[in-house]
Amino acid sequence: MSATNIPENNPLSSLDVWEDDLLQRYPDPETIAKEKTTEEYRNYEAPARDSVREFYRLNHTYQTYDFVQQKKAEFLKFDKKEMSVWGAFDFLNQLVDDSDPDTDLDQFQHLLQTSEAIRADGHPDWMVLAGLFHDMGKVLCLFDEPQWAVVGDTFPVGCAYSDKIVYPEFFVNNPDYNHAVYSTKYGVYSHGCGLRAVDMSWGHDEYVYQMMKDHLPEPALYMLRYHSFYSQHRENAYDHLMDDHDREMFRWVKLFNPYDLYSKNPTPPNWNELRPYYEDLVAKYLPATLRF
Repeated sequence: MSATNIPENNPLSSLDVWEDDLLQRYPDPETIAKEKTTEEYRNYEAPARDSVREFYRLNHTYQTYDFVQQKKAEFLKFDKKEMSVWGAFDFLNQLVDDSDPDTDLDQFQHLLQTSEAIRADGHPDWMVLAGLFHDMGKVLCLFDEPQWAVVGDTFPVGCAYSDKIVYPEFFVNNPDYNHAVYSTKYGVYSHGCGLRAVDMSWGHDEYVYQMMKDHLPEPALYMLRYHSFYSQHRENAYDHLMDDHDREMFRWVKLFNPYDLYSKNPTPPNWNELRPYYEDLVAKYLPATLRF
């Protein structure tokens, strides 16, 4: 597929193409996947690479400081829809992926694989719940948001874009790239201000964090908010904005990352067996309905 015939705004055949690209960039020999080796996950064709490049061209062109403020104002009112937790997963499952080379499982089964891998390793139950919900923000696609405003590596806006972000060359077309303030190292922020003061590019991470921020412990919230912030938790590109509390919390983000990337396998979880545990877990932390 050439750049000339990639659908505008939605160049990826599915959201999982972005996740497959992450696997190529960050292969890990110490995976938790039970049925496939890391090399077997790296199943790529050149046309897919074209679509990933086009996806990041759009993402890096349009994810500006003002765009993020606009999307926060639009979506963080959570006035689009109200559903039960399990109804929300049914809603998420409307995102069907016909092209994922790794598995035919639906979105909920992917999330269950992540949460079950976390549970099997004996981590706290709130981390299990973070695993179950970490991609819930992809429902933004079902509200007609373009792919580049839902998935992709996240990064701070309102300050200079790091060259450690994937495809950094595409930022030259971003209006903030030559902005008098936003193009500087600290931009609208200050040294060691802490990530709580920093606006991140808009997508499913920020959305699900905002949805869950009153319900889960802080380490779980860091996992949700920053699990796609690869330029920091893999490259340490924005340490100048972080404070010591962020650095402590990022131990949890780094702990979570392998479960996010490497827990897919073709065997579906047995939901009938698992359901009582997850119903109790959800009832422990979350309200009966969620607002979107």
